[in-house]
Amino acid sequence: MSTYSLTHLSDQILLDGLSALLADDRQTAAALLAYIAEVDARKLYLPAACPSMHAYCVRVLHLAEDAAYKRITVARTARRFPVIFAALADGRLHLSAVGLLVPHLTEDSADELIAAASHRSKAEIALLLAQRYPRPDLPTTLHPLPAPALSVELAPGRVAAAPPPTTTVVPLAPQRFALQLTIDQATQDKLVRAQALLRHQLPSGDLVQVVDRALDALLDDLERKKFAATPRPRAGTARSKARNARHIPNDVKRAVHARDGEQCSFVSEDGERCTSRSFLEFDHVDPVALGGQATVDGTRLLCRAHNQFAAECTFGTDFMQARRAQAAMEADVILGLCGLGWSTADARRAVAQSAHLPATTLEKRLVAALAVLCPRSATRCSDGATVAAWAQLAVGPAPTSRKHCVAALSLPLRLPVDFLVEDSS
Repeated sequence: MSTYSLTHLSDQILLDGLSALLADDRQTAAALLAYIAEVDARKLYLPAACPSMHAYCVRVLHLAEDAAYKRITVARTARRFPVIFAALADGRLHLSAVGLLVPHLTEDSADELIAAASHRSKAEIALLLAQRYPRPDLPTTLHPLPAPALSVELAPGRVAAAPPPTTTVVPLAPQRFALQLTIDQATQDKLVRAQALLRHQLPSGDLVQVVDRALDALLDDLERKKFAATPRPRAGTARSKARNARHIPNDVKRAVHARDGEQCSFVSEDGERCTSRSFLEFDHVDPVALGGQATVDGTRLLCRAHNQFAAECTFGTDFMQARRAQAAMEADVILGLCGLGWSTADARRAVAQSAHLPATTLEKRLVAALAVLCPRSATRCSDGATVAAWAQLAVGPAPTSRKHCVAALSLPLRLPVDFLVEDSS
């Protein structure tokens, strides 16, 4: 007798069995989400040659793209609010319900909101959220939409959250895809102009061929900028090799690009190679800090996730987190200095020359960099920190007004404007 043939069961046994299986399914689903959340938090998808948890769920666990997206979203939320695991396990909430609640869950509201949403349908939860978090009426508008005009062969994009994206790629037949998208007037004007300029070569003005040629030109430009691709490559010069150790010469970029095939080169212990072709970065096989050289054999292509993973394996997670925080702070300092009128080169120089100073906050790092740019006048503010003369900000190298300087400095760094105005007078 087939395991799935249940015609021999009585009505009551059938209903009891269904209830028991549903309870087991809910328990299993909650446990599955807990495992997904923990694997995601530990980034165990990286050693499996997957650049993201979504890729791991699709490639290794063989979940559908949308099912993987939904479960990862709910798992991450439940990790923040563990009460969700219990609510899913006993059937008070379902995955779609948690998806609706995600934008509104906070430390203060989570328990009460989950209780209010318990045993409600998706429509009922949507109405509950509309009552608690009302949104303004949508304006009455009418926009003409052009009919779909393009049909080209493109690789499918990443799965997006609801609502669906305005661009869709649907396979029609072997080697044939339908592309549907909505474009604005500026893009329409570019298409019409490209058709007109290509009439001598494409009398029909076929949009498929127009877009195909446009993509060829775009790819040529992107490959030239990112991989130093050129029809007439030149050998690396002694000057290029004498630059800083982190610099990767163009001839090395071309060779590595040709060898790695424009794909992340990370390989798992099982021999699986990462399939990511997005966010690719050149990486030194042996870190520069440990004597690595920018040679063809010493350089590889990695996606950003596996580049960071390789660094953490070498230097440790804590060290890399500290370095990332430092890099983010330096980027903010450079942004603030550029907002005050200094060039990017001057801002980077000031940050580099002040890196040795004991500045642990964003404001102090900015002050230290300003002291490099304005060394002739320094004062002391009330908290004892060394401050480059604020008067220099108003009349110094920044080609902006005093008011603009103060505003540019106070907005990104959240410094007290009154203090800046007082010290720059």
